[in-house]
Amino acid sequence: MSGLSGKVVLVTGAGRGTGRVHCERFADEGADVIMLDHSDAADDLRATALRVEQRGRRAVLGTADVADLAAVTAAVDAGVERLGRLDVIVANAGIHSPGAPAWQITAQDWQRTIDVNLTGVWHTVRAGVPHVGSEGGSVVIISSTNGLRGTAGTAHYTASKHAVVGLARTLANELGPRNIRVNTVHPGAVATPMVRNPATYRRLRPDLDDPTEADAAEVLTARNLLPVPWVEPVDVANAVVFLASDHARYITGTQLVVDAGLTQKTT
Repeated sequence: MSGLSGKVVLVTGAGRGTGRVHCERFADEGADVIMLDHSDAADDLRATALRVEQRGRRAVLGTADVADLAAVTAAVDAGVERLGRLDVIVANAGIHSPGAPAWQITAQDWQRTIDVNLTGVWHTVRAGVPHVGSEGGSVVIISSTNGLRGTAGTAHYTASKHAVVGLARTLANELGPRNIRVNTVHPGAVATPMVRNPATYRRLRPDLDDPTEADAAEVLTARNLLPVPWVEPVDVANAVVFLASDHARYITGTQLVVDAGLTQKTT
Protein backbone atom coordinates (compact mmCIF):
# COMPACT_ATOMS: atom_id res chain seq x y z
CA MET A 1 0.00 0.00 0.00
CA SER A 2 1.17 3.51 -0.78
CA GLY A 3 -0.16 5.03 2.44
CA LEU A 4 -1.73 7.89 0.48
CA SER A 5 -5.37 6.92 1.03
CA GLY A 6 -7.18 9.73 2.85
CA LYS A 7 -4.22 12.08 2.55
CA VAL A 8 -4.42 15.59 1.07
CA VAL A 9 -2.05 16.69 -1.68
CA LEU A 10 -1.32 20.20 -2.96
CA VAL A 11 -0.39 20.41 -6.66
CA THR A 12 0.53 23.64 -8.43
CA GLY A 13 0.25 24.01 -12.19
CA ALA A 14 -2.58 21.49 -11.94
CA GLY A 15 -4.68 22.62 -14.89
CA ARG A 16 -2.93 20.79 -17.69
CA GLY A 17 0.07 18.73 -18.73
CA THR A 18 1.90 16.74 -16.08
CA GLY A 19 0.14 18.71 -13.33
CA ARG A 20 -3.20 17.24 -14.35
CA VAL A 21 -1.76 13.74 -14.44
CA HIS A 22 -0.22 14.20 -10.97
CA CYS A 23 -3.71 14.97 -9.66
CA GLU A 24 -5.19 11.94 -11.40
CA ARG A 25 -2.54 9.59 -10.05
CA PHE A 26 -2.90 10.85 -6.49
CA ALA A 27 -6.67 10.38 -6.76
CA ASP A 28 -6.02 6.84 -8.01
CA GLU A 29 -4.09 6.28 -4.78
CA GLY A 30 -7.00 7.53 -2.65
CA ALA A 31 -5.84 11.08 -1.94
CA ASP A 32 -7.82 14.32 -2.12
CA VAL A 33 -6.24 17.19 -4.02
CA ILE A 34 -5.87 20.95 -3.63
CA MET A 35 -5.21 22.19 -7.16
CA LEU A 36 -3.68 25.56 -7.99
CA ASP A 37 -3.11 27.27 -11.31
CA HIS A 38 -3.22 30.82 -12.67
CA SER A 39 -6.54 32.44 -13.51
CA ASP A 40 -6.16 31.89 -17.27
CA ALA A 41 -6.26 28.15 -16.61
CA ALA A 42 -9.55 28.18 -14.68
CA ASP A 43 -11.36 26.05 -17.27
CA ASP A 44 -8.48 23.58 -17.32
CA LEU A 45 -8.57 23.39 -13.52
CA ARG A 46 -12.24 22.52 -13.58
CA ALA A 47 -11.52 19.77 -16.10
CA THR A 48 -8.82 18.37 -13.82
CA ALA A 49 -11.18 18.54 -10.84
CA LEU A 50 -13.75 16.52 -12.75
CA ARG A 51 -11.18 13.78 -13.40
CA VAL A 52 -10.31 13.66 -9.70
CA GLU A 53 -13.97 13.52 -8.68
CA GLN A 54 -14.66 10.76 -11.20
CA ARG A 55 -12.13 8.73 -9.24
CA GLY A 56 -14.18 9.24 -6.07
CA ARG A 57 -11.93 11.83 -4.45
CA ARG A 58 -12.43 15.44 -3.42
CA ALA A 59 -10.93 18.35 -5.35
CA VAL A 60 -10.54 21.95 -4.21
CA LEU A 61 -9.62 24.54 -6.84
CA GLY A 62 -7.60 27.70 -6.28
CA THR A 63 -6.43 30.32 -8.77
CA ALA A 64 -3.10 31.93 -8.02
CA ASP A 65 0.06 32.94 -9.82
CA VAL A 66 2.80 31.15 -7.88
CA ALA A 67 4.90 34.30 -8.19
CA ASP A 68 2.36 36.02 -5.89
CA LEU A 69 2.98 34.87 -2.31
CA ALA A 70 -0.21 36.39 -0.90
CA ALA A 71 -2.37 34.71 -3.55
CA VAL A 72 -0.70 31.32 -3.09
CA THR A 73 -1.00 31.53 0.69
CA ALA A 74 -4.68 32.46 0.53
CA ALA A 75 -5.45 29.63 -1.90
CA VAL A 76 -3.56 27.04 0.15
CA ASP A 77 -5.15 28.22 3.40
CA ALA A 78 -8.62 27.97 1.84
CA GLY A 79 -7.94 24.49 0.48
CA VAL A 80 -6.67 23.18 3.80
CA GLU A 81 -9.67 24.68 5.56
CA ARG A 82 -11.95 22.77 3.17
CA LEU A 83 -10.13 19.44 3.34
CA GLY A 84 -8.85 19.58 6.90
CA ARG A 85 -5.18 18.71 6.48
CA LEU A 86 -2.15 18.74 4.18
CA ASP A 87 0.27 15.86 3.75
CA VAL A 88 2.02 16.27 0.39
CA ILE A 89 3.22 19.34 -1.51
CA VAL A 90 4.00 19.01 -5.22
CA ALA A 91 5.62 22.19 -6.55
CA ASN A 92 4.97 21.54 -10.22
CA ALA A 93 4.19 24.93 -11.78
CA GLY A 94 6.84 26.12 -14.20
CA ILE A 95 7.44 27.94 -17.47
CA HIS A 96 9.92 27.65 -20.32
CA SER A 97 10.11 30.86 -22.34
CA PRO A 98 11.88 31.05 -25.73
CA GLY A 99 15.59 30.53 -25.47
CA ALA A 100 18.56 32.61 -26.58
CA PRO A 101 22.23 32.96 -25.71
CA ALA A 102 22.54 34.11 -22.09
CA TRP A 103 23.60 37.63 -23.06
CA GLN A 104 20.58 38.04 -25.32
CA ILE A 105 17.83 36.88 -22.96
CA THR A 106 15.60 39.81 -22.09
CA ALA A 107 15.48 41.04 -18.52
CA GLN A 108 11.75 40.40 -18.53
CA ASP A 109 12.12 36.75 -19.62
CA TRP A 110 14.88 36.17 -17.10
CA GLN A 111 12.94 37.66 -14.19
CA ARG A 112 9.63 35.97 -15.02
CA THR A 113 11.34 32.58 -15.28
CA ILE A 114 13.03 33.00 -11.91
CA ASP A 115 9.81 34.35 -10.36
CA VAL A 116 7.81 31.29 -11.40
CA ASN A 117 10.31 28.43 -11.46
CA LEU A 118 12.29 29.32 -8.32
CA THR A 119 10.48 31.90 -6.22
CA GLY A 120 7.16 30.23 -7.02
CA VAL A 121 8.47 26.97 -5.57
CA TRP A 122 9.56 28.75 -2.41
CA HIS A 123 6.15 30.43 -2.17
CA THR A 124 4.45 27.05 -2.51
CA VAL A 125 6.56 25.48 0.22
CA ARG A 126 6.24 28.54 2.45
CA ALA A 127 2.46 28.47 2.16
CA GLY A 128 2.11 24.71 2.52
CA VAL A 129 4.62 23.50 5.09
CA PRO A 130 2.98 25.20 8.12
CA HIS A 131 -0.12 23.07 7.46
CA VAL A 132 1.70 19.72 7.47
CA GLY A 133 0.91 17.90 10.71
CA SER A 134 3.12 16.32 13.33
CA GLU A 135 3.01 12.94 11.55
CA GLY A 136 5.11 14.45 8.75
CA GLY A 137 4.74 14.42 4.99
CA SER A 138 6.50 14.89 1.68
CA VAL A 139 7.55 17.76 -0.56
CA VAL A 140 8.26 16.96 -4.22
CA ILE A 141 9.71 19.69 -6.42
CA ILE A 142 9.64 19.29 -10.19
CA SER A 143 12.99 20.29 -11.63
CA SER A 144 14.32 19.11 -15.01
CA THR A 145 17.30 17.45 -16.61
CA ASN A 146 18.32 21.09 -17.00
CA GLY A 147 18.64 21.08 -13.23
CA LEU A 148 21.52 18.60 -13.58
CA ARG A 149 23.30 19.74 -16.76
CA GLY A 150 23.76 22.87 -18.81
CA THR A 151 22.01 23.39 -22.13
CA ALA A 152 22.90 26.19 -24.54
CA GLY A 153 20.21 28.79 -25.05
CA THR A 154 18.39 28.11 -21.78
CA ALA A 155 20.36 30.04 -19.15
CA HIS A 156 17.26 31.42 -17.41
CA TYR A 157 15.46 28.07 -17.31
CA THR A 158 18.58 26.07 -16.44
CA ALA A 159 19.54 28.46 -13.63
CA SER A 160 16.06 28.21 -12.13
CA LYS A 161 16.02 24.41 -12.30
CA HIS A 162 19.48 24.11 -10.73
CA ALA A 163 18.41 26.51 -8.00
CA VAL A 164 15.45 24.44 -6.86
CA VAL A 165 17.80 21.51 -6.26
CA GLY A 166 19.74 23.64 -3.78
CA LEU A 167 16.46 24.76 -2.23
CA ALA A 168 15.29 21.16 -1.90
CA ARG A 169 18.54 20.02 -0.30
CA THR A 170 18.32 22.83 2.23
CA LEU A 171 14.67 22.08 2.94
CA ALA A 172 15.50 18.40 3.47
CA ASN A 173 17.91 19.44 6.22
CA GLU A 174 15.48 21.88 7.77
CA LEU A 175 12.37 19.70 7.60
CA GLY A 176 13.87 16.29 8.38
CA PRO A 177 13.38 16.72 12.13
CA ARG A 178 9.67 17.22 11.41
CA ASN A 179 9.58 13.97 9.41
CA ILE A 180 8.95 15.89 6.19
CA ARG A 181 10.90 14.50 3.26
CA VAL A 182 11.99 16.71 0.33
CA ASN A 183 13.08 15.46 -3.09
CA THR A 184 13.29 16.68 -6.68
CA VAL A 185 12.14 14.97 -9.88
CA HIS A 186 14.02 15.62 -13.11
CA PRO A 187 12.11 14.85 -16.31
CA GLY A 188 13.67 14.96 -19.73
CA ALA A 189 11.44 15.68 -22.70
CA VAL A 190 7.82 14.92 -21.80
CA ALA A 191 4.98 14.40 -24.26
CA THR A 192 3.11 17.58 -23.35
CA PRO A 193 2.36 20.75 -25.35
CA MET A 194 5.55 22.29 -23.90
CA VAL A 195 7.50 19.89 -26.15
CA ARG A 196 5.00 18.86 -28.82
CA ASN A 197 4.50 22.16 -30.62
CA PRO A 198 5.67 23.71 -33.92
CA ALA A 199 8.08 26.15 -32.26
CA THR A 200 9.95 23.30 -30.61
CA TYR A 201 9.99 21.32 -33.84
CA ARG A 202 11.59 24.30 -35.63
CA ARG A 203 14.17 24.71 -32.86
CA LEU A 204 15.10 21.04 -33.05
CA ARG A 205 15.16 20.90 -36.85
CA PRO A 206 16.34 24.31 -38.11
CA ASP A 207 17.44 22.57 -41.32
CA LEU A 208 13.81 22.07 -42.36
CA ASP A 209 11.31 24.72 -43.47
CA ASP A 210 8.28 23.04 -41.91
CA PRO A 211 9.41 20.24 -39.57
CA THR A 212 6.87 17.75 -38.27
CA GLU A 213 6.57 16.01 -34.93
CA ALA A 214 8.22 12.96 -36.48
CA ASP A 215 11.18 15.09 -37.60
CA ALA A 216 11.63 16.43 -34.08
CA ALA A 217 11.18 12.99 -32.57
CA GLU A 218 14.20 11.74 -34.53
CA VAL A 219 16.40 14.34 -32.85
CA LEU A 220 15.02 13.67 -29.39
CA THR A 221 15.33 9.90 -29.77
CA ALA A 222 18.98 10.25 -30.74
CA ARG A 223 19.64 12.05 -27.46
CA ASN A 224 18.36 9.22 -25.26
CA LEU A 225 19.72 5.82 -24.27
CA LEU A 226 16.29 4.23 -24.64
CA PRO A 227 14.79 4.29 -28.16
CA VAL A 228 12.02 6.80 -27.41
CA PRO A 229 11.80 10.56 -28.05
CA TRP A 230 10.10 11.43 -24.77
CA VAL A 231 8.51 10.04 -21.64
CA GLU A 232 4.78 10.23 -20.99
CA PRO A 233 3.32 12.50 -18.28
CA VAL A 234 2.23 9.44 -16.29
CA ASP A 235 5.87 8.31 -16.05
CA VAL A 236 6.71 11.55 -14.26
CA ALA A 237 3.57 11.33 -12.13
CA ASN A 238 4.44 7.78 -11.07
CA ALA A 239 7.81 9.02 -9.82
CA VAL A 240 6.13 11.83 -7.90
CA VAL A 241 3.59 9.47 -6.31
CA PHE A 242 6.40 7.10 -5.32
CA LEU A 243 8.35 9.86 -3.57
CA ALA A 244 5.20 11.01 -1.78
CA SER A 245 4.28 7.50 -0.66
CA ASP A 246 5.29 5.25 2.21
CA HIS A 247 7.36 3.24 -0.27
CA ALA A 248 9.86 6.14 -0.15
CA ARG A 249 9.61 6.77 3.58
CA TYR A 250 13.39 7.01 4.08
CA ILE A 251 14.23 8.84 0.87
CA THR A 252 14.97 12.55 1.24
CA GLY A 253 17.35 15.07 -0.27
CA THR A 254 17.62 13.10 -3.51
CA GLN A 255 17.14 13.71 -7.23
CA LEU A 256 15.03 11.20 -9.18
CA VAL A 257 15.66 11.37 -12.92
CA VAL A 258 12.97 10.31 -15.43
CA ASP A 259 14.61 10.97 -18.79
CA ALA A 260 14.99 7.74 -20.84
CA GLY A 261 18.75 7.99 -20.27
CA LEU A 262 19.25 11.53 -21.61
CA THR A 263 21.63 12.67 -18.89
CA GLN A 264 23.68 9.44 -19.00
CA LYS A 265 24.27 9.23 -22.73
CA THR A 266 27.92 9.85 -23.54
CA THR A 267 27.84 9.96 -27.34
